[in-house]
Amino acid sequence: MVSKDSCRNEIRAAIRQLSDRCLYSAAKWAGEQLVGIEQDPSNFTPANTRFQRGSSSIRRRFSTNESISTPLPSIGFSQAATPLPEEDEAIDGDFYLLAKSYFDCREYRRASHVLRDQVSKKSVFLRYYALYLAGEKRKEEEMIELEGPLGKSDATNRELVSLERDLSALRRTGAIDSFGLYLYGVVLKEKGNESLARASLVESVNSYPWNWSAWSELQSLCTSIEILNSLNLNNHWMKEFFLGNAYQELRMHTESLAKYEYLQGIFSFSNYIQAQTAKAQYSLREFDQVEIMFEELLRNDPYRVEDMDLYSNVLYAKEACAALSYLAHKVFLTDKYRPESCCIIGNYYSLKGQHEKAVMYFRRALKLNKKYLSAWTLMGHEYVEMKNTPAAIDAYRRAVDINPCDYRAWYGLGQAYEMMGMPFYALHYFRKSIFFLPNDSRLWIAMAKCYQTEQLYMLEEAIKCYKRAVNCTDTEGIALNQLAKLHQKLGRNEEAAFYFEKDLERMDAEGLEGPNMFEALVFLATHFKTHKKFEEAEVYCTRLLDYSGPEKEKAKSLLRGIRMAQTGFPSMDLEHFPI
Repeated sequence: MVSKDSCRNEIRAAIRQLSDRCLYSAAKWAGEQLVGIEQDPSNFTPANTRFQRGSSSIRRRFSTNESISTPLPSIGFSQAATPLPEEDEAIDGDFYLLAKSYFDCREYRRASHVLRDQVSKKSVFLRYYALYLAGEKRKEEEMIELEGPLGKSDATNRELVSLERDLSALRRTGAIDSFGLYLYGVVLKEKGNESLARASLVESVNSYPWNWSAWSELQSLCTSIEILNSLNLNNHWMKEFFLGNAYQELRMHTESLAKYEYLQGIFSFSNYIQAQTAKAQYSLREFDQVEIMFEELLRNDPYRVEDMDLYSNVLYAKEACAALSYLAHKVFLTDKYRPESCCIIGNYYSLKGQHEKAVMYFRRALKLNKKYLSAWTLMGHEYVEMKNTPAAIDAYRRAVDINPCDYRAWYGLGQAYEMMGMPFYALHYFRKSIFFLPNDSRLWIAMAKCYQTEQLYMLEEAIKCYKRAVNCTDTEGIALNQLAKLHQKLGRNEEAAFYFEKDLERMDAEGLEGPNMFEALVFLATHFKTHKKFEEAEVYCTRLLDYSGPEKEKAKSLLRGIRMAQTGFPSMDLEHFPI
């Protein structure tokens, strides 16, 4: 078992090593986990114990979930022994310090040149890492020069070929460390050799598990649960973070939440765990709980920008214009040139119906990060609202190019082709979205509506889709109503009555009224009258009398028919029927 003190010591050493190699993103992540480790409760006031074990948002969620059987650690985690690597001797210390200074000033080629004759593994890694970033910088410049900031181009990192050759030779001779293996995996991934990239990244994280950047690259290559399960990873607490993130990307939210619940045994104050939990619950559409969790995050870290675009999506869905306006203003003052900030402001303008301004900010987000998936998808939504379907299709296609597992983009493509009156294409994309998220009732309903179009008119297939939507907890009740109508259209009155009754029960439970309720009451009253079940028919007729206008007149007409069917003549003047 690994104690909390041991975790602290490991992370502190990792932060120094990651910073020395200019892997600042991984060092920042490690630093956040360091302060997230549960501290001695006696050193904290109640105001500072937001993530006390037993009271966190994760535990509140799992308190009623009996399907989670992951054992919770009491004092630590079991793991394979992974000694911290020894640092190189300071034989090239001055050259390394100069190169690191150049690197921090974004003079990557100068940094690589300074280290051309250095032999320590730390210097070798920084040399090739600087060369890789120099190629990335030039690639971005070419993309802007050739096609504009959002256009497609054939620009590539011209250093990839030489980097692959040199790093492959170093790996064969054993003159490469875990950081070099990480860079080699990144290069192989960029060149499309995913199998070898996974092997290199697995070797990297097994020898040095504290590099979160390597875990993130490895996770992006795990596009299926089969690939994930095939990885030969050593046991380490960093593996639990990796699995939690990987499960989330594979839409396995229950398993992901279980991993984060497990990790809270030590990292009770981790903002990262809180944010990841909020992401999973957002995917489960538990918007109220997600809003509470993000409010907690902002109270604890008021200048946080990471993940706040997801919070803005929640506020957008809840139409909380004032709260979204406050969040947009806050991130604008904190750092307006962040993709997350631009997306938040874009959401604000979208909620106000100013779609052109929303597109402008989503495009600005993509100028800052062309691979920012959320911005492509949201921009596609805006173009759909603006009825610009060709632009929407292009945006959604760019999104699926970045992440082929993004069900939102596939769903958006289906909607766009449906708007264009091309149901066969729409059906194809709806099927793709359902493949990645089979438990979302909205996707099944969209596909069912596609089957109902005049071009297809495949009502039996539509019925199957609506049944799947009901099994996936259709909270809006669309599927039940449509199942009743389709069975009625096909002359299956018994099945239609069954679904109308189910829909009526749902509306009664939720206190809803409207045309659907009137339609259900009329059908059920008529159906039971036809089958001479007069008592049941009178119940529904009596409910119809509570309405005014044509509904009330319809009820009176049905009641007259029931009286005549029972006695052969009207039993009373229905104008004086008690209401």
